[in-house]
Amino acid sequence: MSKFVAEKSFWDIFPEAEIGIIVLKGIDNTDAVYDEFPEIKTALETANEEAEKFITTSPLSKCSVVSVWREAFQKFKKKKGNRASIEALLSRIDKGNAVGPINPLVDIYNAVSLTYALPVGGEDADTFVGDLRLAISEEGGDEFLALGDEENNPTLPGELCYLDDKGAVCRCWNWRDGQRTMLTGETKNAFLIIESADPSRHDDLLAALDLLGENAEKYLGGKMTSKVLINSENPIMEI
Repeated sequence: MSKFVAEKSFWDIFPEAEIGIIVLKGIDNTDAVYDEFPEIKTALETANEEAEKFITTSPLSKCSVVSVWREAFQKFKKKKGNRASIEALLSRIDKGNAVGPINPLVDIYNAVSLTYALPVGGEDADTFVGDLRLAISEEGGDEFLALGDEENNPTLPGELCYLDDKGAVCRCWNWRDGQRTMLTGETKNAFLIIESADPSRHDDLLAALDLLGENAEKYLGGKMTSKVLINSENPIMEI
């Protein structure tokens, strides 16, 4: 059985960060789920509307739920323009470009992300090679094929990434997922992540984690085998 480990190099930079994790087993993530549960798309539409309350000033980077991530991303190596996933979602809302459906589980977690203005992501747990780690890639060069890309785009030295024994799973903390581990209609076992760099949002993180687990089980079947809060005192879990 593989493990998830948030390594010391992460906690050295973000000692007060918290990460909520859910592991789902035996889910149905096919498009047929939409036929039985059209409320998945409805919930995403509602979340798009609710997210507008987080856009409190202009520019978007000055909004509190975004500025905390702008500051966090200054603490590790990244390419210019790399932003947290929640900023990318709220940027679409700010421009009137609603976040649309992708597949049932991605829609469920995007709705949670927009509802609570926290970065939420997910991976196909069966694609991990060895343990999954959140760590600084000291030397860089970890293999990574981003969603929509056709060429390897390796990590930078000093970049914070989710990594396994084959390469990067998600680059620049929560900026971009890779094709190798992405959630698809074939996914049966999923690893879901909610991240907070702001200790004042502890209760929001817990509420988001509860909603994510509840909706995933309700709509996708299967079983939630783990729901864990990762912090500096509890940095390891089994997947």
